[in-house]
Amino acid sequence: MIGKTIAELHAGDHAEIVRRVQVGDVASFVDAVGDHNPVHSDPRYAATTPFREPIAPGIFTAGLISAVIGTRLPGPGAIYLSQSLKFTKPVRAGDTLTARVEVLEVIRERNRMRLATVCTNQRGEEVLSGEAWVMPSLEHIVYEERARERAAAEPALATLALQPWRWAAQAMSLWADLLTSAVRR
Repeated sequence: MIGKTIAELHAGDHAEIVRRVQVGDVASFVDAVGDHNPVHSDPRYAATTPFREPIAPGIFTAGLISAVIGTRLPGPGAIYLSQSLKFTKPVRAGDTLTARVEVLEVIRERNRMRLATVCTNQRGEEVLSGEAWVMPSLEHIVYEERARERAAAEPALATLALQPWRWAAQAMSLWADLLTSAVRR
């Protein structure tokens, strides 16, 4: 992948990625950010909501927009400055999402660009919309796939090494919740 500079960008340029939402992806995201809202992770609870089953956090879906910006348009080296978001439909495991960005405005003298950002599901329904401001890299950044694969393997080893500490932290958090609820009674 090679990132585009501001000189190469024009209104109307666009890019997209397509991803199928997997239960494990949502669970990993929920664990990574600590958003343990039961509407995302507890099928029994989610069954009592209007959604009837767990839904992905909205920011999970917004992360796909970040992936388009960082890998396709403008690509490697881009700096995400801001994002407005509107979540219009729930996203569930099994959905296939298309995340698309389109250049609305290029401000060359400030090295900024404004993007329309949209995610749609496999039925063509919009699930997210918004606008982003991005700063493209000042030079072409070449990103090699092999470097990415090595980097992906390293965090996996770190995750395994730190897993017992994560479990301990979760146990302590549950213990604190139990003590707090017992004291309130």
